[in-house]
Parts: sequence; C-alpha cells; structure tokens
Amino acid sequence: MAVRDKSNLEIKRVGVYVDGFNLYHGLRELGRRRLLWLDLRSMITRVLRPHQRLETLNYFTAAIRNDPPAIARQEVYLAALESVGVTVVLGRFQEQQVRCRACGHTRLVYAEKQSDVAIGTTMVADVACGKVDAVMLVSADSDLCAAVRTIRRIDSERATKTRVITVFPPRRRSDSLRVVSDAWFPLGDAVIRQSQLPAIVRGAGGHVYRRPAYWN
Repeated sequence: MAVRDKSNLEIKRVGVYVDGFNLYHGLRELGRRRLLWLDLRSMITRVLRPHQRLETLNYFTAAIRNDPPAIARQEVYLAALESVGVTVVLGRFQEQQVRCRACGHTRLVYAEKQSDVAIGTTMVADVACGKVDAVMLVSADSDLCAAVRTIRRIDSERATKTRVITVFPPRRRSDSLRVVSDAWFPLGDAVIRQSQLPAIVRGAGGHVYRRPAYWN
C-alpha cells in the first residue's frame, strides 16, 4: 500500500508538546533562575522551518505544593504563557517518603505524576483526529517512546506519515527517543536566551503579569 507522506504538504501543521518538568530542570542547569521566564511561543517560532505552521502549543506541568513563594511564581508564569496562546495542562505532584540508606533518615519529596501520560495521550489524539501533520516533542523522557510507537501504528493503518521531531532540553538526551523519531536536535542555548518574555506581560482583560524578582 502506498503511503501518503504528509511531509509533502506545502504547509505542514505542527503540534508542539512541551514536557515542563524536563525543560525546567534543563533550564536550571543551563542558566539557573534567570532563564525560567521563557516565552515558549517565541522559542518554537525560532525553530520552525518556513514550510511549518504552529497549529497547537501545549505545556504540561504539575502544580507546586507546600511552597507559597514557588506557587505564586508558577501561577504568574502559567498565566503569562496562557496570555500568549499556550495551552497549559496541569498534572499533580504526589507525596513520597524517601529513606536515606546511610543514616536511615526519611524525608518527604514530591514526584510528578500524570504529565507523561497527558503528553502521550494528547499527541496521539491530535494525530488520530488529523489535527496535525507533524509532532514536535520537547522532552528527553524515554517513557514517551510508547506514544510515538502508537502514532506509527495509526499511520500504518491509515497509510499516512506523521513526522515526529524530538527537541531535547538543555543537558538532556534520550537515545531511545532519538531512535524512534524522524528527526531530533538539542534546544540551543542562544534560542533560549533570545526567547524570554518581556518583564511585564499584558494579558486579556487588563491583567498584568510581572517577571518574578526571584528569577532575575
């Protein structure tokens, strides 16, 4: 059966799916707090090619718990992202007790839950519904290989070809994702530095979102 390669379309609709947790830790390692006020729409626009059109931009993260200053910063940032057209999808953090093997001391930590499932589900749904011609995944989480394989099965059944592009956050990489992707590249430091939101973001209804001073 002949495969109808969507890459031959004159304009290719691209769905972007950003793993916020993975990206956050990469940014912290790259430039610490000063790079966290990141304009995702600007960043993606810089890496798209002329024949690609941004169709949907989704940011997946989890709501911070038990840290009021961090909660306030996250809320401001997520609101700023939504004001520039980013769809924010919230998962959750789950409490876990971790015991130190050396001293036996236990401490409470929070593990992010549901984000990888939400990313995979949204990617697959957008492909299955014919909403996008290409998937751009910003993550280095190898758990997402399963979603990419599901997209391949959908394409096989429909005799289509959805191009999967993986963008690795700073200081992160997954050989498993690299193998299942049609293309991959690291997110460049210059792109990140050039894609910061303005210090004051003005949203709909007169809302104003200011860059947290802690991130300066």
